[in-house]
Amino acid sequence: MTDIAVQRILVVEDDAGMRTLLVRVLRENGYEPVSARGGREMLEALAAGAFDLILLDVMMPGKSGLDLCRDLRQTSNVPIIMVSAHGEEIDRVLGLEMGADDYVAKPFGAKELLARIRAVLRRATTGVSAREPAGKPTQNRIAFAGWCLDRRRRELTDPDGTVVDLSGAEHDLLVSFLENPQRVIGRDRLLEISRARLADVSDRSIDVLVSRLRRKLGGEAADMQLIRTVRGAGYIFTAEVQIL
Repeated sequence: MTDIAVQRILVVEDDAGMRTLLVRVLRENGYEPVSARGGREMLEALAAGAFDLILLDVMMPGKSGLDLCRDLRQTSNVPIIMVSAHGEEIDRVLGLEMGADDYVAKPFGAKELLARIRAVLRRATTGVSAREPAGKPTQNRIAFAGWCLDRRRRELTDPDGTVVDLSGAEHDLLVSFLENPQRVIGRDRLLEISRARLADVSDRSIDVLVSRLRRKLGGEAADMQLIRTVRGAGYIFTAEVQIL
């Protein structure tokens, strides 16, 4: 029988009671949790070993969770779920701007948190679109405008061959555009797609994701955009797409 690796989750939370509760819930549900009280301990834990996901509290002394998330995204594509006592849309948008994959507002139930964790982990470890019918042959590499996306490895390379890090939400959004090139995709459709990864998605959160993806694809200046806004309709991916 093949052993199944236990998924490791790093819990970054300064409140001792909440930290203990999260660790217990994760351990009881088959995960291997490691706890950190703040940014310094988080970096020490990351230097000591790899993790499948990070639960990152927003409000902490010193560097906030948003700052830590932004810093992590410079060097790592590890899935991140932000945890905060604030559940307003502006807070969720800020979390997305910094590169988080999901955002959970306190107080939350253990079942909700575990469902979010499973969803993010499932999509992070699935190299192909969840929307593909079973049995359909998978084309793993997609080229466009000198770029190449390897869907199995979830790796995007720019025209110079440099790997560009994508968060899980950014990857899924890009795949959606590549599956529908030179075709207008409405915000409602993008909202439907994004609900598989994000909680409480809105028009604003979709716009944030598109803006993040545009920047990674070369910039947001009108003459550089591979993703164009179609006023009152949605977005269109302008480049020709080639399946390799």
